Amino acid sequence: MELHVIETGTGKPLIILHGLLGSSRNWGGIAARFGIDHRVMALDLPNHGASSWSETMDYPFMAREVAAFIERHVGGPAAVLGHSMGGKAAMTLALTRPELVEKLVVVDIAPVSYTHTFAPYIKAMRAAPLATAQRRGDVEEAMAATIPDPRVRAFLMQNLEGGAGGYRWRANLATLGAAMDDILAFPHFPDGVHYDGPALFLHGSESDYVLPAHEDLVMALFPGARFHSVDGAGHWVHADRPIEFMSAVELFLA
Repeated sequence: MELHVIETGTGKPLIILHGLLGSSRNWGGIAARFGIDHRVMALDLPNHGASSWSETMDYPFMAREVAAFIERHVGGPAAVLGHSMGGKAAMTLALTRPELVEKLVVVDIAPVSYTHTFAPYIKAMRAAPLATAQRRGDVEEAMAATIPDPRVRAFLMQNLEGGAGGYRWRANLATLGAAMDDILAFPHFPDGVHYDGPALFLHGSESDYVLPAHEDLVMALFPGARFHSVDGAGHWVHADRPIEFMSAVELFLA
């Protein structure tokens, strides 16, 4: 599988992995900022954006595809930054192919299973009347009863492309819905498996995805980890507090 990439900048390589129902396009402004000092490659993970679709969507699969991309397009280790689902893919990559990960940045996720399911969002997206919609607003309005938060709807609507009478979702909603249990989970690794490289676990102070109880689990797998909380940010740390987010990441990468 050839993963779609948006590339910018020059310097040491930095791979960015988006979260569930996101894409490389969500990271445009931040990628441009990081591109001042890095060769930034923001990927569309499988079944997202412009990347290929598959029937598989677990973290070993995602990590293998990202590893193959790094081998083909970088030819050596890269810094890897992942948010949410992308953070789990990045952790899995670091634990299975540590020679490809120079530094690891994990944004608002821990190596644990969650109950924060996106299944209702996917159901609402699949039920939206794409065939009869005359404008994007028709699709968003159809999802409003199930997804009342306009910010969440706006995020999901970034997956919609096309024009009147010809809309489609860029994400493979059927596979993502079927694989939700795998996406919520995290792979089990045998005792003794760990990534010894530098790792930054960055989370929003108002998010409930990363808890103090998770720190021991993180340290067991990533003994070089450091933790950083971004005040006033929720799960989408990079969108809520972009300046603070970028400053923390840049300091770590430097």
